[in-house]
Amino acid sequence: MRIDWADGQMPVLRSIRERFSRDRPLDGLVVGLCLHITSETGVLVRALSAGGADVVLCASNPYATQADVAAALGDIAEVHVGAPDDWADSVAAVAARAPRIVLDDGADLLTALHSVPQLLEGMLGGTEETTTGLARLRAMDLAVPVLAVNEARAEKALNDRFGTGQSVMDGILRATNVLLAGQTVVVLGYGWTGRGVALAAQGLGASVIVCEVDPLRALEARMEGFSVTRSLDAAARGDVFITVTGGQDVLRAEHFAVMKDGAVLANAGHFDVEISLPDLRSAAQSVRDVLPLVRQYDLGGRRLNLLAGGRVVNLAAAEGHPAAVMDVSFALQALAAEALATGSFTPGVHPVPDGIEREVAALKLAALGVEIDELTPEQAAYRSLTSPPPGR
Repeated sequence: MRIDWADGQMPVLRSIRERFSRDRPLDGLVVGLCLHITSETGVLVRALSAGGADVVLCASNPYATQADVAAALGDIAEVHVGAPDDWADSVAAVAARAPRIVLDDGADLLTALHSVPQLLEGMLGGTEETTTGLARLRAMDLAVPVLAVNEARAEKALNDRFGTGQSVMDGILRATNVLLAGQTVVVLGYGWTGRGVALAAQGLGASVIVCEVDPLRALEARMEGFSVTRSLDAAARGDVFITVTGGQDVLRAEHFAVMKDGAVLANAGHFDVEISLPDLRSAAQSVRDVLPLVRQYDLGGRRLNLLAGGRVVNLAAAEGHPAAVMDVSFALQALAAEALATGSFTPGVHPVPDGIEREVAALKLAALGVEIDELTPEQAAYRSLTSPPPGR
């Protein structure tokens, strides 16, 4: 029922599934997925299966599996889900099936496949959903092509900004039930995801401080109305801290030393390395779980509250992006898989073909009942001129 609910809010992927069931572009191919196992992922699995794929699935994060969804998918996919301590074994089990196409989120599956070269024989390629994963892949000597879904314009605008912005706030509120209005929220990182988080926090009445290492992004944040300062200065002012950089040790010992009593620490990045857990444990005199998703570190008169063990809060404490957002992300993934199955790409990281992006955007607009203009023949001809005539 959860998958059906999501399906009803994902008209783009539903239309792709209908075409896939006729054309069968993935017929006979083992397609390996290392993604967050949510109801929306279930809709993607349905589409790939309709296209003829033999789908093998594992979670891309030890704490990002909806158990009922994983169980429900057992009829149409091979699902590998274990306890958090067995997560790496689940990834290895999918890799062992030698998938021809991989849809990855964090590059763990693609990395595992590259560690056993014979598993890459006959592989057509993969996709990657995260900034962190693409950074890992670009540092590797890739033997297969990878389409950078995370860098697609539609992905950044909808998934990163609006999807993460809403779901991160959802996770924080579910875990703590704090009132964000009137609080100071510190957002560390102002990429597309950080922008969405800052905008969502501001919309809930919080004062937002942005911390960045990139001067261009910092300037954008300032011009968009947010306070911008160094993270150490912000550490003494913030009530809620949200890391979303894709880096490590963004909040560490010197930050914890000046934070207020009761400060809330949340991570919206893919891996649990942005908030330094070793530094937090070293600084604490005692640790206790005060709520199911809140671990409190007593630093001697000051208590810091870590959400969801420092893991990605919108999935570990909530249900991830809304289905309407994942409709676009997973439509891009499905069409990228089709392109890898039917096209020819050289090894390395490639952008998602422009035609795929435009098809997904057009389908989403149609589903929303939105019509847009088209260029007149004269306008199209004017654009094609290498030396436009002087203006009148």
